[in-house]
Amino acid sequence: MAESLPHTPSSYHHGNLRSTLVEQGLVLLEGSQQGELSLRELARHVGVSANAAYRHFANKEALLAALAAEGFRRLNAAQIQAAMASPDLKKGFRQSGRAYVQFAQDNPALFRLMFSRLTSGNTTEELSEASQASFQTLQTAVSAVTGVPIDDQQTTVIAMLAWSLVHGLSHLVLDGQLDHHGDKADDLIDQVIAMVQTPGPSR
Repeated sequence: MAESLPHTPSSYHHGNLRSTLVEQGLVLLEGSQQGELSLRELARHVGVSANAAYRHFANKEALLAALAAEGFRRLNAAQIQAAMASPDLKKGFRQSGRAYVQFAQDNPALFRLMFSRLTSGNTTEELSEASQASFQTLQTAVSAVTGVPIDDQQTTVIAMLAWSLVHGLSHLVLDGQLDHHGDKADDLIDQVIAMVQTPGPSR
């Protein structure tokens, strides 16, 4: 199960203000609308001057991109951890899908930010690398489960299908369209994974 983000302010040591701003920005994000989060508010929350915050982020858009990048890193780590918890590849793949949905449930504002127009039109190198790493993890898992070489186009297609289905399921859960307190979401994840676990490349 993916863990939710911490919700307590933390002190920072000289030299790691940027990481502290990101960490506390994630906390504030879950308690506000995405467009309302500001660098000045974050600076006050951390206990530094606005100028200090602006030395690390040129504007709010740069901050949001950094938060989204951290979100992808944490999502990727949660999925890897879930997959590695089982020695069975197919079960691990299923657990990875569940971790994706759980991450969305635990961090709804961050999850929405990661895939919003606020960040899609403001892609930084850090954000691009983090999101690509997350998808590459999925491609690796698909290749292992299906037996299709990772550089085969079919692997990319299957990975896109799996991502689209689980991502859509996550939004249905967040929007209250599914009973996420019961087994319905888990049952659907199992069915989604079964759909993408093909026996291998077509001949």
